[in-house]
Amino acid sequence: MHLGLGTASLGRPEYLNLGHGDDLDGSVGPTGGERYDVSRLRAHALAVLDAAWDAGVRHYDAARSYGAAEQFLGDWLARTPGRREEVRVGSKWGYTYVAGFRPGATEHETKDHTVATLDRQWPETLAALGGPPDLYLVHSLTPDSPALEDRALHDRLRALAAGGVRVGLSTSGPAQAEVLRRLLALPETPFSTVQSTWNPLEPSAGPALAEARDAGWSVVVKEAMANGRLAGPGSPLGDAARRLGTTADALALAVALRQPWADVVLTGASTTAQLHANLAARDLPDDVVAAGAEATSGLAEQAAAYWDHRRSLPWT
Repeated sequence: MHLGLGTASLGRPEYLNLGHGDDLDGSVGPTGGERYDVSRLRAHALAVLDAAWDAGVRHYDAARSYGAAEQFLGDWLARTPGRREEVRVGSKWGYTYVAGFRPGATEHETKDHTVATLDRQWPETLAALGGPPDLYLVHSLTPDSPALEDRALHDRLRALAAGGVRVGLSTSGPAQAEVLRRLLALPETPFSTVQSTWNPLEPSAGPALAEARDAGWSVVVKEAMANGRLAGPGSPLGDAARRLGTTADALALAVALRQPWADVVLTGASTTAQLHANLAARDLPDDVVAAGAEATSGLAEQAAAYWDHRRSLPWT
């Protein structure tokens, strides 16, 4: 079980993590607003990637819709020959970034899970990363997605898998477990890896993720801090973390890391300071994590309510 770095908050200037805009403004430029300058955002992203590498992080996650995240990650890998062989890179297709680095954009990404989008975005991913990712996921599958039943799409994905790419899906929304189980039951499924939201506020996918792990799939956890709701001031983990001598973000990540079916848990750190704070999760003693897990046991919300709240978060 390892911590990986997700780049959703590094490749685009606005995201729905709580405090994201302030975090970037405090790191990318001295006067605020520099985060909308792609060159400045790139320099910041590369610095965070360097810090993650130096701290032993070896799993990196991107997506076509994460602004320039794939390009930043590809640039970073190209700077040090040989580094690519030492890391695992995941990316996702099916969403397109449309905000164009504009402040206050009303639309940030559009969703389309068709063969046409896969055929367009796969070459874009190859060009940005400088080669194929290790994992390539359908981005945020929900029960209404045509990707669940599209045989032509599945054939395309089987071809990618035959070429050595581990094909999978990410899940979002209150029906994560339903979607995952449908694809676990798919005859001759091309899928063998899944990335899902799991945290003490939204643990509903846990049993299905355990089933995927038992079936030989790799399991990656995203949003372990609930887009910032479990980190920083006001976190429902704050009192427990202080009592246990740690921080709310580290405790949330450590609880996710100790799930027996989790191979990788992603930190979505926006800055190097956040990254180092998050990575403290790796060093928490088992008794501290067990006490933290007990403290989180009553925090679960109804899945529908959790996802309604997430949809209400502003992009900043």
